[in-house]
Amino acid sequence: MNNILKITNLSKKYHTKNGEITAIKDINIEVNKGDFISLVGSSGCGKSTLLNIIANLESPSSGNITFSDENFKIGYMFQSDSLFPWLTIYENCLIGLKIQKINTKENQEYVLSLLKKYNLYDFKDKYPNCLSGGMKQRVALIRTLALKPNILLLDEPFNALDYQSRLAISNDVYEILKKENQTAIMVTHDLSECVSMSNKVYVLSKRPSTIKKIYNIELDNPSSPINNRKDKKFMEYYDKIWKDLDINV
Repeated sequence: MNNILKITNLSKKYHTKNGEITAIKDINIEVNKGDFISLVGSSGCGKSTLLNIIANLESPSSGNITFSDENFKIGYMFQSDSLFPWLTIYENCLIGLKIQKINTKENQEYVLSLLKKYNLYDFKDKYPNCLSGGMKQRVALIRTLALKPNILLLDEPFNALDYQSRLAISNDVYEILKKENQTAIMVTHDLSECVSMSNKVYVLSKRPSTIKKIYNIELDNPSSPINNRKDKKFMEYYDKIWKDLDINV
């Protein structure tokens, strides 16, 4: 396998007026090209903190993150689509390219090709208020993919959607990432989501968060997330992961 990211003994401590708090402790993760990894754990266990450290939005207290390339690019997709309402869909998709100062003709053509491929080209000159929640998330994904990231970080990307839209857009996102051969790490509270979309699931303990268990998801007939939920092994993984979560009922 082609290892593109390695996290070694990563820890994060915060200093508060009540003393020092350890958010995550001795985290070790290896990510290979094409992986779709999910991080699951109880609320407040440090999943988003870990994503922020990978994205260099926060600094670790100790440990290392090793990337396969010195020009390694990271894309980050948040819960909100964060589209600018005064910009067209196409203009929204170019924002990252403009910020990075790589808004070249070639990259503009790439964005247009993504819009065509994923049935959004007819909306390119319209504004976000014309789109459904699921379509907005697809636009947000294309905006991120426009930068051609080596890895995509997804922080509860479907959380703002209703259940039916969540199922549909998770299917869309999965298929887009597979077609683009994109590597991804996703934080989610939805166990159905993580089992149906991931090839590997990391279960995190309560704070200070450590890796409690790793599951390699091997379904009998893997395809789309919706169809994967029908796989006979789906509920077996779901039940095992549920039992590993530190949740007080």
